[in-house]
Amino acid sequence: MNNNAPYRVPEPQRLIAFKAALQQKRMPIYRKIVRWMWILTLGSIAAAILTIIIISLVAIPSFRELENPRSALASEVLADNGEVLGRYFVENRVPVTYDELSPYLVQALIATEDARFHNHSGIDARAIARVIVRTVLLGDLSAGGGSTITQQLAKNLYSDRNFAGMNKFQRIVALIYRKLREWITAVKLEKRYTKEEIIAMYLNQVDFVNNAYGIHAAAEVYFGTTPKNLKIEEAATLIGMLKNPSRYNPNTYPDRCIRRRMVVLFQMWQNGYITERQYDSLKVLPLDMSRFRRVSFSDDLAPYLCAELKKDVQAILDSLNARKPDGSPYNIYRDGLRIHTTINPVYQRHAEAAVAQHMAQVQQRFFQVWKGRDPWTYKTRETTPAEIELRKEELRKLIRSSERYQLLWPKYMGEISERIQKQYGLELQDADILRMLNEEKDGKTFTSQMAKGWLSPQKVAQYRQIMSGQEWLELKDQWYALQRAVAQQYNKKVPMKVFDWRSPRYEKDTLMSPLDSLRYHRMFLQVGMLALEPTTGAVKAWVGGINFKYFKYDHIRTMRQVGSTFKPFVYATAIAQQGISPCFQVYDQPVTIPAYYQGFSNVVDWTPKNATGVYSGNLLTLKEALKGSVNTVSTYLMKQLGSPEPVRGLLHHMGIDSSARRPDGEYRLPKQPSICLGAADLTVWEMTAAYATFANNGMFARPYVIKKIEDQNGRVIYRAQLEENMALPANVNYVVLDMLKYNVSGAPGIRELKSEVGGKTGTTNEYSDAWFMGLTPTLVVGTWVGGEDRWIRFLSLNDGQGARLARPIFASFIKRLEQDPKSGYNYLERFKRPAGDLEIEIDCSKYLENRPPSDEEDFEANLYQDQIESNQTNRPRPANRIDEGFQ
Repeated sequence: MNNNAPYRVPEPQRLIAFKAALQQKRMPIYRKIVRWMWILTLGSIAAAILTIIIISLVAIPSFRELENPRSALASEVLADNGEVLGRYFVENRVPVTYDELSPYLVQALIATEDARFHNHSGIDARAIARVIVRTVLLGDLSAGGGSTITQQLAKNLYSDRNFAGMNKFQRIVALIYRKLREWITAVKLEKRYTKEEIIAMYLNQVDFVNNAYGIHAAAEVYFGTTPKNLKIEEAATLIGMLKNPSRYNPNTYPDRCIRRRMVVLFQMWQNGYITERQYDSLKVLPLDMSRFRRVSFSDDLAPYLCAELKKDVQAILDSLNARKPDGSPYNIYRDGLRIHTTINPVYQRHAEAAVAQHMAQVQQRFFQVWKGRDPWTYKTRETTPAEIELRKEELRKLIRSSERYQLLWPKYMGEISERIQKQYGLELQDADILRMLNEEKDGKTFTSQMAKGWLSPQKVAQYRQIMSGQEWLELKDQWYALQRAVAQQYNKKVPMKVFDWRSPRYEKDTLMSPLDSLRYHRMFLQVGMLALEPTTGAVKAWVGGINFKYFKYDHIRTMRQVGSTFKPFVYATAIAQQGISPCFQVYDQPVTIPAYYQGFSNVVDWTPKNATGVYSGNLLTLKEALKGSVNTVSTYLMKQLGSPEPVRGLLHHMGIDSSARRPDGEYRLPKQPSICLGAADLTVWEMTAAYATFANNGMFARPYVIKKIEDQNGRVIYRAQLEENMALPANVNYVVLDMLKYNVSGAPGIRELKSEVGGKTGTTNEYSDAWFMGLTPTLVVGTWVGGEDRWIRFLSLNDGQGARLARPIFASFIKRLEQDPKSGYNYLERFKRPAGDLEIEIDCSKYLENRPPSDEEDFEANLYQDQIESNQTNRPRPANRIDEGFQ
């Protein structure tokens, strides 16, 4: 017996009994807890197993898909006869086998991405544990990832990797689901393929940017060789890009790429693939990009159309929520879609030829006019210093958006911008730096731009944090150093190719500074030309510019001021509402629409001038006034309508949304009287469709260019439907059509055509935009000519009018179609006159014979004679500048 043991007082019998009773009473609760724990445990296991089975059966690609992973298939854009107009494709994707890979590539890949690649079956439990412990629990971001090469290949089989629009709970659920799916797919891949096949498949699917898809293309683009012949440092460079191809792009971020290459080489040394001596010698090698060559796409028959069509196809697929059999969205570059269009390839070739022939002549004259002058500093009496500064700033924007500038940016701004992003959460752009510099200079920039809605308070707060931080001085120093380097590089002459109408293939070799090259190319006049079938709205030809290689901006959907091409809509509205004849006569005299007159909202009296600045005082029929683009008569008709709304309403029925607004908040179809002279910015697409109504008995047919979209197996994903509505009564429409025919009768180029033709020219103020809208019974053609910038223009009406710049393209195009028997164009077609009485007299000899001048007209004539005499010494009051000079 141990005398040192502590003495325990025995519990009273009653307490023991009480505890036993209490335990007995709680026993059902304990049993229930245990039972529910088993239910939850087994249920969770069963749910996990069921989830895995469902994912395996439903969400995982079939073995056939896994055994035959397809390379990206080109999507084709087809003409109405099946001819290929263009392709959307991944160029240079040539699948390679494992035997065609350099051993350095394989070693670099395994050492960097999956060191235990040969020791797992698709999922590396040790790597996952490392991520959980070191990265999640300890916060060690350098611990590496947990995905194996096989998992990364599995991930590439799916395209739904975006968490945008999800809340936190949805993101967690989606992440768990996708990880399970990825793991299951990885295990299937490992069961089905050898390790060598998995490596080859993985490298064949990687996007190395710069249009280099797959390792074969990457080796060609970056190093001008094959995957088999890559050197150690070249293999390390390409494998290093896998982490983030854009971020470690050797062409854009060479310093960053070298540091990443060093990491790959270090991993190769650590894993025993190269010696320490090799590592030491390889890590200091410069990055050799002398053999880099950017992949160029083959010339399409309709390059501007194909470039724009990508947006339309994507919008259609998104709106339909179209999905492939596996549930993933379609990829226009990879899924072999067949996009059937309405384009007639013969029409397209003739349209391109007509544009090239005329624009070459126009450009020669343009350079003659501007010889010894500078469009960026040229002044007229109305030019303000602010406008000159705007032109110069636009030139600076061109420099900042150029490839040369983008290559210089990382060298000077890369490191400091990374620190700014890490500390303040702002990815610096040029615009951010310029705003902060301007704010430091004037103290008003932030307030002004917030008032205009261009800046948010949150962004301003970020700016102020940066400006008060210790990085601000360094940021400014690096920015100014970048600007000095840019100025030095852009003013140094170097050999280059430039666009030239007179040279073979429209380009020539020359010695020119990059700045002069920008200015030179910016001085080329551009074109937008669209031809469509009026009865269906089917687009038959699309020319968005003069040369897609040098000028990629499409002008079919660019908003430009339309000038006098708008006037027929005013005439049509007046004839429809008031039943007046095109032979109705109006004096060419100043017309004033007073401030707030009837339904108008102009705040001051408005008295526009004619394009010539002269009023003839003659009594003109509406037909004559439209042919001469007389502004006073259009203003007279607008005043008679009492509001711009009837005209805006007609345009709405012709496919131009009257409720649409510009980025500045103003209506695209202004609610101002100046709309009658064409003070609206519209597109060639909209104008051509609206004019097609006149050639289709007043019926508007919504234009379209995509007939249908099929997947690679021929399944129809989308089919266009004809949309049409009545915009004008047939009799009124024919009256306007007759005026448009009269409008071009005897015009140069038009009188030689065999087709029946109507049309209207348009020229905006300062000759910035030249238009011609041409109609035949089977084809309506809209043509715009002008500069990318509005100050790239001719200096006189004689050179810059629509009749000189745009109408000849239409005439040449139609003539080419008439002369080509293969075009299928029927020049014998004639416009159809509606059956029965028009109820509106279009024969002016009969109209004037049966209607003598009224007393009111005599009074107006006498009154105007007094005005003429008064105006010999006093010029008419000036109008708002935007409404002057329209023709």
